[in-house]
Amino acid sequence: MVTPAGPGPDRAVAGAAPATRSAPADESRGADDAHGAERPVPLRVAADPALGGRWTSLAGGGREWLWRGPEPGRADVRPDAAFVDAGGLEECLPTVRGRPDHGEVWSRPWRGAGSGVAVIERPEFTLTRRLRDGSGVVTADYRLAADPGYRFVWAAHALLDLSPAARLEAPAGTPTRLHPEAAVLLPPGAWPTGRPWLTGDWPAPAGLALDALGPDDGTAVGAVLVDCPRVRVVDGPDVLTLELECAGQPVATALWRNLRGWPEPRPYRSVGVEPMLGAAFGLADAGPADAAVVPSTGEVAWRLTVSAHRTEGHR
Repeated sequence: MVTPAGPGPDRAVAGAAPATRSAPADESRGADDAHGAERPVPLRVAADPALGGRWTSLAGGGREWLWRGPEPGRADVRPDAAFVDAGGLEECLPTVRGRPDHGEVWSRPWRGAGSGVAVIERPEFTLTRRLRDGSGVVTADYRLAADPGYRFVWAAHALLDLSPAARLEAPAGTPTRLHPEAAVLLPPGAWPTGRPWLTGDWPAPAGLALDALGPDDGTAVGAVLVDCPRVRVVDGPDVLTLELECAGQPVATALWRNLRGWPEPRPYRSVGVEPMLGAAFGLADAGPADAAVVPSTGEVAWRLTVSAHRTEGHR
C-alpha cells in the first residue's frame, strides 16, 4: 500500500527517456543466473509525507529492503537541521552533502494530494512526486518546477538492509568518482591535491573493490557512478534493480558504503544505493555538467523504477 506521496495523472513522465548508458538486460547480471531463473517478486512501498516524504518501507517476498537507522530525533527535526539518519529512502534536493545537510526537502513536511501524490513547495522550486506500486513494480514520477537555469542535485537516498554477502552490479568500466573519505584507504600521495574526487573505473576505482557490500571492515566510502542509470543489488537469491530515466540531464548512481566506519565514536553499518540527477554529492562541487539544470520550459521530469526478483535454485 502506498502512503500518500508522486506527479500528476497516471501517464509516462513527459520528456523522460532512458539515459544513453543503460546496460543491456543481461550485461550486469552475475553468476547466480546460472543456478536458476529469476522470477519477479511484487514490491509494496510506503512513505511519510509529514516527515520529509521519506520512503519508510520497500517490501516483497517476505523481505524488507530498507534499513532503519539508529539515530533518534527524526520526529522532532526542524527545517535545515543536521541530518538525522533514520534509514529508509530520503528525498535529497537540491544537494546531498553541503548546506542544507542532505538538502531542504527531507526535513520539511510535504502536502499530500491523494492518489500517491505529494508536493513540497520552496521559494526556489516546487517538487511533485507520484509514488505507485500497483503492478508490483514501484514507480516514482517526479516533476520539479523552477526558474530556467536553476541548478540542483537530487538523490533517492536509499539505505538498504543487506547481508555481508551482498554486491552491487553495474557495467564494468563505468567512470566512478571516489569522494575524499576514500583518501585514507589509498597509498600516500595518491589523492589529487585540490580536487573534490578521484575518478577510476568500476568495480575497482583506484584499486578499491567497491562492488562488495560487506563484510564490515571499519571503512566508509562514498562514490558516484557517472552516467549510470541502472544498477542491481544482489543479496543471495534476492535482486533489487533501480533504474532512473530523465531526458537531457546528467544521470548517475551514488554509493555510500559504510561498513562500520562512520560516525565516530559509535560507527554502524549503512549501505546507500542512490539513483541521482547530477554527478556529485555536493552542489557546490558540481561543475557545469555535474548538476541538473532547469531548461527554458521551467520544468524537469524524471522517473525512478524499482523492481525485485528472486533466483530459483540459488545455492
